[in-house]
This record gives sequence, C-alpha cells and structure tokens, in this order.
Amino acid sequence: MKVLVIGLGYIGLPTAAILASRGLEVVGVDVNHHTVDAINQGKIHIVEPDLDILVQASVQSGNLRAMLQVERADVFMVAVPTPFKEDHQPDLSFIESATKSIAPVLEKGNLVILESTSPVGTTEKMMQWMQEERPDLVFPVFGVEGNQADISVAHCPERVLPGHILRELVQNDRVIGGMTKKCSAAAIEVYKTFVKGDFV
Repeated sequence: MKVLVIGLGYIGLPTAAILASRGLEVVGVDVNHHTVDAINQGKIHIVEPDLDILVQASVQSGNLRAMLQVERADVFMVAVPTPFKEDHQPDLSFIESATKSIAPVLEKGNLVILESTSPVGTTEKMMQWMQEERPDLVFPVFGVEGNQADISVAHCPERVLPGHILRELVQNDRVIGGMTKKCSAAAIEVYKTFVKGDFV
C-alpha cells in the first residue's frame, strides 16, 4: 500500500511517519520547500516529542519521502489547515486546492480520506471538486450502497493534543465517516495498520 499525505503539519507529518514506521511506502506532500527539504534530510520543522526520531528512522529506511508535487498512490490523506476567515466562516481553500491537486492522478480503486477538521458537508464538497476534475471516474453517492464507484471517499478528523500526538494517533478511538459503508470499511483498513483504539 502506498499512501500520499498532503499537508505535513502537526497532523500530517506524524501520521505519515507512523504509517512509514509500519512498513508502508509513504509520500508526504507540502507546498513549503523548506519543509520538504528538512523532512528528506530526516529533520522536522515542528516541535513534538519523539517525532524527530520517528521521522529520521522512516526516512533512513526509505519508507518516507517528501515532495512538492503529488504522484500516484493507493490512498490519499488530506491533512491541510482549515483556518477561520474574518467572518468566522471556515476557509476551505486549502482543502479545495489539495483535492484538485490529487484529482489528475486518481485511479480506479483509490481511497481519499479527509483528515482536516472541517464543517459538515466538506467531504461531499471535496468529492464534487474531484468529480468536476475527473468526469471519467465514478464517485460514490452519499448513503447509496451498491453503486460501482471507482473511488472511495471518507472523513476521519483527528483530535490530538500537542505534546502527545504520536501516542494519541495510535491509541485514540477513531470516528470514520464514509460516503458509503464500503468507503468506511476501506478507510478502517488503512487505520488498522497503526491504530490500537476502536472505530465508530
């Protein structure tokens, strides 16, 4: 399984490093070339206990590398910021940009997971953006089971405390919402590679 993680911040980088430590091929993508360069040297650009050790080991093993551009993968995890605008409305522009960046490389059988904490309906918006970019692919219809979708889409928001991120990513229970039950099941299989908690 090859996983591409978009956004190498406080959620994306620890998630990428943990997945890589489990033997998966992981590619981290970020728009900041200083971030990408640091990670490829086995260094980190954020402060989080033990993350430097995990990233260094994952890079040295060849399981983790960082890039500025997306490439083909089996699983795409979107872990970009969702800040608030001045009117207290969530800014989904980072999610939209990330979604549109992966659309050209999507292939049948791929799974796209939104990890960013975002308002209700964002996963559906993300899927609509992908549909606009890739009308050649069949996407799932929310709540409709049995349709032969080419792409699975799910949402698994992270809730971790700074200073405890590595432990909580592994031990916390996960709430996973898929566009269909099949999408949810596909996402659960990915998280089972490193999560010891329960799934809801």
